[in-house]
Amino acid sequence: MGNLSEQKTIKIQAWWRGTLVRRTLLHAALRACIIQYWWRQRLEGLLEKKRLSVLEYYAREKWAVIKLQSWVRMWRVRVRYCRLLHAVRIIQAYWRWHNCHTRGIFRGSYELTASQLGLELEICLESHICRITDCIPFPIKN
Repeated sequence: MGNLSEQKTIKIQAWWRGTLVRRTLLHAALRACIIQYWWRQRLEGLLEKKRLSVLEYYAREKWAVIKLQSWVRMWRVRVRYCRLLHAVRIIQAYWRWHNCHTRGIFRGSYELTASQLGLELEICLESHICRITDCIPFPIKN
């Protein structure tokens, strides 16, 4: 009977070793799952941070392009306005000189809006009267 008892003892020991091995494998698998979950979470955070960074760069680039376009448009309108103002001053200076020498009358007004320059001029030389009304549009892109 010693042999039967020994076999039962061996079976119990084998069962116990199998249980310990399975428990160790289960703990290792759980640890691996926890590490994998942590890594996926970390990778998601890094990808989200990268996505936000790219989006912010894109937004800054678009803002810079729009700002530059508005500055160029403003500069072009200003150049056109300065040219018109210079032309008006030349005309005014000429007619003032001409007025002094011919005793004519030069009257005028202008209206400056965001999109055009409206001019109304009245020139009286002795018995002749000349009226000029014109609207000069600015080249503004909408």
